[in-house]
This record gives sequence, C-alpha cells and structure tokens, in this order.
Amino acid sequence: SMFDRVFITGVSPVVMSDITSGYNIAENIYFEPEFNDLCGFKQNEIEDVLKKIVDECGFEKEKIKEAVSLMQTYYNGYIFSHTADEQIYNPTLCLYFFKQFEKSCNYPREMLDDNLAVDEAKLKYIAQIPKGSDLLMSLMEKEQQVVAAKISKRFGIEEMLTDKSRDNTFLVSFLYYFGVLTIAGDTEDLQVILKVPNLVMQSLYVERVQKMLLPEPDDRDNGKLAAEKVYQKGDMAPLCRFMEERYFKVFHNRDYRWANELTVKTAFLTLLYNDIIYIMDSEKEIDRRYADLTMIIRPDKRYGKIFDVLIEFKFIKLKDAGISAEQAKKLSEDELCSLSEIVKQMKDGKKQVKEYGKKLEQRHGNLRLQKFVVAALGFERVCFKKI
Repeated sequence: SMFDRVFITGVSPVVMSDITSGYNIAENIYFEPEFNDLCGFKQNEIEDVLKKIVDECGFEKEKIKEAVSLMQTYYNGYIFSHTADEQIYNPTLCLYFFKQFEKSCNYPREMLDDNLAVDEAKLKYIAQIPKGSDLLMSLMEKEQQVVAAKISKRFGIEEMLTDKSRDNTFLVSFLYYFGVLTIAGDTEDLQVILKVPNLVMQSLYVERVQKMLLPEPDDRDNGKLAAEKVYQKGDMAPLCRFMEERYFKVFHNRDYRWANELTVKTAFLTLLYNDIIYIMDSEKEIDRRYADLTMIIRPDKRYGKIFDVLIEFKFIKLKDAGISAEQAKKLSEDELCSLSEIVKQMKDGKKQVKEYGKKLEQRHGNLRLQKFVVAALGFERVCFKKI
C-alpha cells in the first residue's frame, strides 16, 4: 500500500537528519507562525485556569493578578517563529503549577518541575564542548542573550560527536531545540537573537556555571552558606571574603577569556541565586535604568524573616587604581576602601542604589530592602558598603 500523507511530530531536529536520510520530500513547518502556540499555552488560557482555581480556593480576585505575574516570570517567554507576536508558556511547567495550586491552594514551593530538571544535562554537554563554557558564561551576563547567524534546521549525531562541526550556530541551535534558549528577535544586520526564556531556565544555567567554576562540593556549600548571610542577616562580609579567598583564585588558576567586570556579578549571582524564595532579576529595568541584581521575595514567601536585596556592582582595574596585585593583597580593609578610585566608584554606586531602591519600594511596597554597593579591585579584593 502507499502512504498519501505523513506527519511527524515529537522528534527534535537533532535527529531528523539521521532518521530521514534519503527522505528528501519532507517539509519542516517548525518555524511557521501559525504553529507558534501549538505546544504551549497562551496568556488568556493561563488566566482562565487561574480564575477557576482562585474561585475554588476562595481567594480575592487580586490573587489572579499575583498568580499570573508569578507564572509569567517563571514560565513564559517562548517564541518559536521569527514572525510570531506572542510569547507562550511552557505547558509542562504550567500543568505542574496548576496541579499544586489547585490541590493545596498554595503555589508550588519549587517552581521547577523535576521533569524538566534533566535539561541541566544538556547544559553540562555544552559546557564540555570547546567554546561552550564561554557561551554559558555570556548567557549568564547582561540580558542573557546570544547572537547567531541562524538556527540550524537539522543536524545529526555526527555533528554532536565532531568538534569541528560544533560551532556557535550548532551550540545555540542545540540549546534552542531543547528549550533552554528561545527566539528574541533579529539584530539590525539580520542575525538571530536568542535568549534565556524565563527564571526557571535561568536557574539551570546558574547551577551549571556554579559547578563549572566551583567543581568541589565543599566550595559550593561554603559559598552558599556565605550567601545566605546576605538575605538572612543583611551581612555581606562573609560572601565578599569567600570571593577573595576562593572564587577569585578560580579566575587566576584558569585562563578564562571572558573574565571581566560582568564576571564578578555573575560569580555573586551563582551563589545568591535562590528561586525558591526570591524572584531573581539581574539587570532589572527601573524607569529605563538598570540595577545590577535585585532579589525580591516571592509574594507567598513574605512571611519569612528574610530580606529583599538590591546590589550594585563596581569593577576597578588594578591599573586604574594605580596598584599592583601584590600590593592589593596586603591592604587592610580600611586601606582598600580608602583608595581614591574605589571611593569614587562607591559614591556613584551609593547614588544609584538609593535611586533604584526608592523605585523598587514604590513598585512593590512593604519591602524589607537591604541595599549594598560591592566594588571589586581586579580579581584580588572586594570592598562593600551597606547603604
């Protein structure tokens, strides 16, 4: 018998070139705009379900807006066509959220469904590829975006196993098809921009970069304990000391081409990141200005005795401070923070963090905001000030 029509779905382009070898009459409809929401939920669909759950649980209608905002931050952001005009929600994560919310009338404690935790293995694979670790670091830095010439339509097992085939286009296409990057638009010269879609996916990048930079479990545990002091006690000192004594050694001991002022912020972020308690927002836009790192307590976690956190980072090159690495190591804390270039940067940071803090208070209200300016002197020392 003859086949009149064949429709193949559920198969990633990662293996399409292998399973369709010689089958050259297939048409790929993956990027067609009318199929953008085929496998995801739209905003109105999310709102309809939440209205029913909120009603069943007996909450006030304001709860709908709160729940929508939370889901938008954690689960929205996917676009699968260059001409699509609406971001869609990850259905696996949404169904996980709905089940938990309906069953207990509380949001899930952890916003990441274990079914998607396996995606971290894809990032591990990328981190082991030449240039892969550079890509992961760049995605952790400002705007969490990367530019590529195109998204590959198909690639097979051979490309995955051959170093020479795994260029930038391969790396970003691989991450795109596995849902840890999504389309964000085009550049002026018509290259494609891809971004980390949401907070849940960002958490996978954070975990991978943390393991990449601190491979020893004891170091990761000690770093996290130091970070907890920031939002539990409002004490930045232990985390800054950990940076000097442990994290900065990593940058010295390895030839990291991407080590720059953004790397300092990324290092702090990998330890402070906690999406169980916080809505973590690196470079949060506030009236067209950007704060380096904001940690706003989730609305369902505000009963805890913890602080909201705002941090402004500054990076001072050793040559700009007129000092050598050896001299920097010998400075006392007071001497370090009294260096003219650090004093200047701290003054600027203090002004910025006060402005950001005021805007955050106006936007959210009832914040228990701890504000800090953190200045790194090269990859040697850290000075901080609580505002």
